[in-house]
Amino acid sequence: MKIAVPTKIGNVVDDHFGHCEFYTIFTIENDEVVGKEVFPSPQGCGCKSEIARDLSEKGVKVMLAGGIGAGAISKLAAQDISVVRNCKGVVDDLLKDYLSGKVVDGGSSCEAHSQHAKGQGLHVCHH
Repeated sequence: MKIAVPTKIGNVVDDHFGHCEFYTIFTIENDEVVGKEVFPSPQGCGCKSEIARDLSEKGVKVMLAGGIGAGAISKLAAQDISVVRNCKGVVDDLLKDYLSGKVVDGGSSCEAHSQHAKGQGLHVCHH
């Protein structure tokens, strides 16, 4: 399985999917990272580009995104890529938390997933 993360300089999740500097793509086997690559971001807005198709052709099945709009989510879903929204932090740490089940979708109107769910240690959005 491959997981993509919109990334900016500093190896952190970019707050805006469609304008990230690049995508970090992790290859996962047996819940372990076996590969990591950088994939360039297209110029302009992500929902108006072919990035969803390009990522799908690379085998991406999950997008761990910061801020992302409905249009981009729809395009990714059409390529069988599921989206976890409102992710933040260092990309490698986020992936580790995701693989251990500590990251859940924050919803479309959330700002961050930095608050922990009561007693579960899950990263969820706090309203």
